[in-house]
Amino acid sequence: MLSAVPGPATTAAVPLSVIHNLTSLAGIVAIAAAAVAVIGLLVALSLAIRLRRVRSDQLLVLGDHREDLVAHAARLQGQVEALHQYVEDMAGALQDRMDTVEVRLDRSIAHRALVHYDAWGEMSGHQSTSIALLDETGSGVVLSSIHHRDQARLYAKQVTDGSSEHELSPEENEAIRLALGRAGDRAQRA
Repeated sequence: MLSAVPGPATTAAVPLSVIHNLTSLAGIVAIAAAAVAVIGLLVALSLAIRLRRVRSDQLLVLGDHREDLVAHAARLQGQVEALHQYVEDMAGALQDRMDTVEVRLDRSIAHRALVHYDAWGEMSGHQSTSIALLDETGSGVVLSSIHHRDQARLYAKQVTDGSSEHELSPEENEAIRLALGRAGDRAQRA
């Protein structure tokens, strides 16, 4: 049915009227071509659905920014670096603040002790007291409240490195010793 004509190569199509029977070679080729076309169409449809899902997932990941994945990763990297710098700056500021607070805490009351006693050798129920309030270096103040039947007196003596320029009573020395020996202990002396 195809004739060979000298000259340029020509391709001739088989007219549909020639395909009378689907069991002929031309019919089988037509059925196979139609099946391949349907399979190709189904594959294309499946891939289009998958691509739509990937794009919607990509929108979830990328947000409203219309950028590709590489640009999004670069933007995220920049944000992470900015956050890292912020955290480093805050850590430095916090360290400076902690250093200042530590210096201030070293000068705050860290050790204390209270001693009750009878100042005049009377049986008055240990109403006289001496309290030592000292910082980490052993400096601070010792306060003594001396009670008698007719009067009460309050004495304050400065303490530097565990000792004072002023003469200390035995009770005041004991309060300092207790404060520096065991921070926060309370003592009662008869």
